[in-house]
Amino acid sequence: MRWTPESAATTPPAGAEPGPATGPGLGTPPLWVAVRRGLRNRCPFCGVGKVFAGYLTVTQECSNCHAPLGLLRADDAPPYFTIFLAGHILVPGVLWVEKTYEPPMWLHMVVWLPLFAIICTLLLRPIKGGVVGWMSTLGFVAQEQEAALAEASRTAVGRAPHA
Repeated sequence: MRWTPESAATTPPAGAEPGPATGPGLGTPPLWVAVRRGLRNRCPFCGVGKVFAGYLTVTQECSNCHAPLGLLRADDAPPYFTIFLAGHILVPGVLWVEKTYEPPMWLHMVVWLPLFAIICTLLLRPIKGGVVGWMSTLGFVAQEQEAALAEASRTAVGRAPHA
């Protein structure tokens, strides 16, 4: 059976009261809600389950609503957005220090390279969660599921015994 937001779990999470965010009325959330939930490592559909199983490994499915989060492959977008954001945060400081103090290049490398690495490492996970949330609003779950089902049916037909 294909997963849809409407087919999400009808039972509320432990300790939660049944409300509009739970039950059969659970649908695809608005863009900014899904992105915000992803940034906080929460399922973009229900806001309760976790997006990541490890540092950057997306879980196969939400532990609460069973949304197939593993089908949302963020690929190259999170590193691109991370480098873009880190550059906009740190490059003005690099240019200001160069213009004001003119330190030697080795000092730039000793200070700025580790700082860029630390900032990128800290930003990458929340940005990937936000991208997963964004992708969930664009319908990538359904597209990936249909492709996986088509591949599985082709494989099953190829293995079927010939009569």
